[in-house]
Amino acid sequence: MVHVPDGAAGRAWYAQVFPQAREIRLDDLTLLDLDCLLLEIVPADAKVACGAAGTVVYWWTDDFAGELERLQALGAALYRGPLAIEGGQQMCQVRDPWGNLLGLRGPFPTGDL
Repeated sequence: MVHVPDGAAGRAWYAQVFPQAREIRLDDLTLLDLDCLLLEIVPADAKVACGAAGTVVYWWTDDFAGELERLQALGAALYRGPLAIEGGQQMCQVRDPWGNLLGLRGPFPTGDL
């Protein structure tokens, strides 16, 4: 679950982030099906606010620089990194428009180590 102030606006933004996702409607819920998981974008409330709270889900991309640039063009703000990490990889975190964190992992460019 990703908590946002406006569920419809959040679903629209995340549908752009994950254009390969399929929308699934269950009663009054709309989920984004990413094959390996279901992403539910829900309104924040008094019990669960939006924003960074210690949990970051990381997504793998073979085109790290391109994907970071695409997310920033959609309104995500770089929060942490990019950092070189183990196994010839790099990672970063970006904030969505509501302050939630998304992580990216991908190969470190060859020759840059």
